[in-house]
Amino acid sequence: MSDSALVNCRQLVTLAGPPGPRTGPAMRELAIIPDGAMRIRDGSIAAVGPRADIVRSLADDTEVIDAGWRVVLPGFIDAHTHPVFAGTRAAEYEQRAEGATYAEIAAAGGGIRSTVRRTREASDLDLAAAARRYTEWFLRGGTTTIEAKSGYGLSLDDELRILKTIRLLNAERRLRYVPTFLGAHEIPDEYRGEIEDYVDLVIHEMLPAVAEDNLAEYCDVFCEPNVFPIAEARTILRAAQSLGLRLRIHADQFTGDYAALLAAELGAATADHLESTTSAGLAALHEAGVQPVLLPASVYNLGFARYPAARDMIARGMAVVLATDFNPGSSPTASIPMVLSLASTQMKMTPAESITAVTINAAHSLGRGSRIGSLEPGKAADFAIHECDDYRELPYFFGRDPAHAVYLAGQCVYRRSA
Repeated sequence: MSDSALVNCRQLVTLAGPPGPRTGPAMRELAIIPDGAMRIRDGSIAAVGPRADIVRSLADDTEVIDAGWRVVLPGFIDAHTHPVFAGTRAAEYEQRAEGATYAEIAAAGGGIRSTVRRTREASDLDLAAAARRYTEWFLRGGTTTIEAKSGYGLSLDDELRILKTIRLLNAERRLRYVPTFLGAHEIPDEYRGEIEDYVDLVIHEMLPAVAEDNLAEYCDVFCEPNVFPIAEARTILRAAQSLGLRLRIHADQFTGDYAALLAAELGAATADHLESTTSAGLAALHEAGVQPVLLPASVYNLGFARYPAARDMIARGMAVVLATDFNPGSSPTASIPMVLSLASTQMKMTPAESITAVTINAAHSLGRGSRIGSLEPGKAADFAIHECDDYRELPYFFGRDPAHAVYLAGQCVYRRSA
């Protein structure tokens, strides 16, 4: 039995509280313990409290982890990422700076389809190596769990290959991965103009193979009029439900109340993006208990000005989640701290609300609220020691990697070099 204790925490930000995701004023309640400490046994949290109380109960052979009078938070949970792909789209980034729009680049064969072509050409070893590089980026920001989507294969073999890469990475136990099948991310080149044939491929070949090998927990669809319209998205998502997969939806990134209403109809776990959602769409999501996952980094990186209506969502009592949308096109960042900053500056969320949105609320959006997302007895000892004196410095000093050390199930998986 391994026994350790974390001591000398300037602020131990526990997020302890009642079961379930946090809404309304409760999103500002972080349950901070000044000069806090935590006891860890066999990868799980055994006790949390003031340092004097925890230290008093320690055995002589307990391993002591010294936080160095820094701030400690639960590991961040990034509930929307696309972490397995080949190549970059740096050339398209330059094109956008010169005036080309995201839609124009996609129509010319760029965008998602360009990444699909490179991903198909890459070897299994190359895909895994690239993803391990991004694992390091997530850890540097203090992230310990990510929702990981496929979607850059768009063929049976390549979608399975991406999901198997996610399974491999999860087994390495440096970062927790929650796999999502996103075969309906775009129409691949060979099916242009033949969406019904591609939907048939997704439903009759991809989804059964994914379910048979238990390669994903969720199914996602990019639901927009010019990608997967409502009828096709509904057909795919209902097929996924029939196979036991839970649902997430890329919703209303460009078209208001388009996919949000479908997410509410189907009882999806989350509706992600929601930049264009109106009051009617938000009311439907709230009524159906669908959690909103907001992706301000993609809005920022695409040069758009319309951010999701986070304050309206919080006022309605919705359990808001924030995520990076890490991907090679619209949001090439793995930094939750950068997202925290954008949430405050562009969506007027308080630092406390944002912290809640990337910890306990994100955990519940992934069906893991009883195991991760807060520092409470019985939960996994997933935490990060940050180089700051106050948790509000995480969004305040933006553009840096704040994590001094990151622990997954009580084991150090990242430490900043001297």
